[in-house]
Amino acid sequence: MTTRQQTAAKTRARLMEAAKQLICEKGLAGTSVDEITERCGVSKGTFYTYFKRKEDVIFALSREVYQEIYENAQAHEGTFLERLVFYMVNFSGYIEKSSLKLCQEWVRNTVDPDLVENPGDKNKLGMDLDSMRGMIEKGVELGELKRDTPVEALSHTLVDVLYGEMLCWDMSGGAYSFEERTKEFCRLFLPEIIKPYII
Repeated sequence: MTTRQQTAAKTRARLMEAAKQLICEKGLAGTSVDEITERCGVSKGTFYTYFKRKEDVIFALSREVYQEIYENAQAHEGTFLERLVFYMVNFSGYIEKSSLKLCQEWVRNTVDPDLVENPGDKNKLGMDLDSMRGMIEKGVELGELKRDTPVEALSHTLVDVLYGEMLCWDMSGGAYSFEERTKEFCRLFLPEIIKPYII
């Protein structure tokens, strides 16, 4: 990466962090591009070099972080079940640590795909399904899971669980820990769901 590319990546990261802080404090509707650039110490034009609109920052934050969570889970030492638990717990843990407000804003701005202006952002659910599919396919490739494991159905079921837990956590106003709820699911139910496919 050239010095110019490194500088650009750092500027983009600073914009994303400033936006994240403001959105957590004030919500997306209460946050302006001017406030984001002021907090970041850059011009308004710089913001538009990286993002078309402020909503795009939320999508960018979710894409980059979840790719890293997926890669870390795939590299995690342990059995298939241990890697899967690592992925699911880190998925929910990151959302909780990022703040309830940010999660609510993300849900509000992505629940209707027709309202999402950037076509790449319509694929967040698709990305998460791909990640879950990748986790399961690796288990099959490594001989930890049976060849006839229903990869597609299992991927959808487990992502449905994560999204359902996230939505309930949102709707409860964060009345309990999303991460702890995921850990509980992984401890009580996930082993039984995976058991028929383990070799």
